[in-house]
Amino acid sequence: MSHHEDQQLFETHKQKLIREKRIVFIWQALILIGFFGLWELASRMRWIDPLLFSSPTRVFNLLVEKFSDGSMISHTYVTLFETLLGFMIGTILGIILASLLWSSTRFSKIMDPYLVILNAMPKVALGPIIIVALGPGYVSIIAMGAIISVIITTIVVYTGFREVDPNYEKVLKSFGATRWQCFKSAVFPANLPVMISTLKVNVGLSWVGVIVGEFLVSKEGLGYLIVYGFQVFDFTLVMAALILIAIFAAIMYKVVERMERWLIKHTT
Repeated sequence: MSHHEDQQLFETHKQKLIREKRIVFIWQALILIGFFGLWELASRMRWIDPLLFSSPTRVFNLLVEKFSDGSMISHTYVTLFETLLGFMIGTILGIILASLLWSSTRFSKIMDPYLVILNAMPKVALGPIIIVALGPGYVSIIAMGAIISVIITTIVVYTGFREVDPNYEKVLKSFGATRWQCFKSAVFPANLPVMISTLKVNVGLSWVGVIVGEFLVSKEGLGYLIVYGFQVFDFTLVMAALILIAIFAAIMYKVVERMERWLIKHTT
């Protein structure tokens, strides 16, 4: 096969990928538009109770009003700050714990049942204990965001470390490499895609932890607005806060996805 034919095949394949990507995006946009359109129609036609479920136009008008007077900006900033910090702390601690488990086979065997138990335990139920221990403030809410993701990060990343081909380590040891050098040169780099994939899971978990923390203790933030909206029967405010959470969670997920693509592109 000539170089020209190879180039044509590559271009054809590239065009197919672009077309498939475009089709997926169009369908995603149609589903989103259809959802909001159906929600608006159902509210106007009273197929659903507009008092309970509000409508997209009411939510949009409320968001414009709240962002214009600056009140929603402060609440959004607080929740974003808590979530991003909890997300980063949970991920970094999970990777450190996974590294410690890999470094000692005995330590990993000792900790294995405890990791299983901690993973099975509903971390949200620890919320009141964390608040009592750390106080009713930002620290306890950030801790909630971190704790809810740290165990799953540890388990997933440690499993990835163990599944690295042992031949890599054998080759490096044959050249006189220490266990730490094997970890730094082979095991850790081989698991970067696993770590990035774990970040995708942690996006959702961090939001859950922070919002639950705000439910319990906060006087500001999107979680607080949801609770306040329920208390005063302002369900438009509740829906507005939920939509903002969905938007920022989607943005965080897309950022992680871009990181994953960049990593794959530069490591393959």
